[in-house]
Amino acid sequence: MQTLTREEMARLVAQDLPDYSSVNLGIGMPTLVGRYLRPESGILLHSENGILGMRGLEGDETPDPDLINASKEFVRLVPGASIFDHALSFGIMRGGHLDVTVLGAFEVSSCGDLANWSLGESDPLPSVGGAMDLAQGAKSVWVMMDMQTRDGSPRLRRHCTLPLTGQGVVARIYTPLGVFRVAPGGFVPVALVAGATQDLVRDQVEGDLAWPDEIAVISRQQKEAA
Repeated sequence: MQTLTREEMARLVAQDLPDYSSVNLGIGMPTLVGRYLRPESGILLHSENGILGMRGLEGDETPDPDLINASKEFVRLVPGASIFDHALSFGIMRGGHLDVTVLGAFEVSSCGDLANWSLGESDPLPSVGGAMDLAQGAKSVWVMMDMQTRDGSPRLRRHCTLPLTGQGVVARIYTPLGVFRVAPGGFVPVALVAGATQDLVRDQVEGDLAWPDEIAVISRQQKEAA
């Protein structure tokens, strides 16, 4: 069974984002999503450091040292883009003006709790940044993450063991096995890669799992066409 690569996960996210929406892509894996947005989608990407309406560099474009996103990647502005200060940028995030934020995560609980800023160790990550503001302020929170830690522990859990970024905020999760949504009954598989059986999924999910009657299959052909 072939699982999804990070690039294939990013393509799925890009396909699912609503046209003409305002979207924040978190640091790390979610930044890949910007590569697969259709130009005609009308989606405006937001960055915490004060940009609305940007894209990644294409081909041999020369980086502009004055234009970077929150991940410190060089970007270009799209027609109609705006640049503003941090106060306005966080006002956009906190004020419910973002339709979707796509974040990475260490853990997600079956009630939608999100842990993505600290491993709870003596040497934690530098800071939470804008993750809490995004988790609370965006209209919908999507997550891109691996199913398991390096030692094989599940990341989709009944209860998060790490410091929380937000409680009950996650709506949808993209993983190498496929896409899950968070519902009152727990994690609900929406679409899974071909060959992903119920036993296999249950073996990798520690949290509550609600198995629906119908689940879309992500075939190899679908992934290549994405």
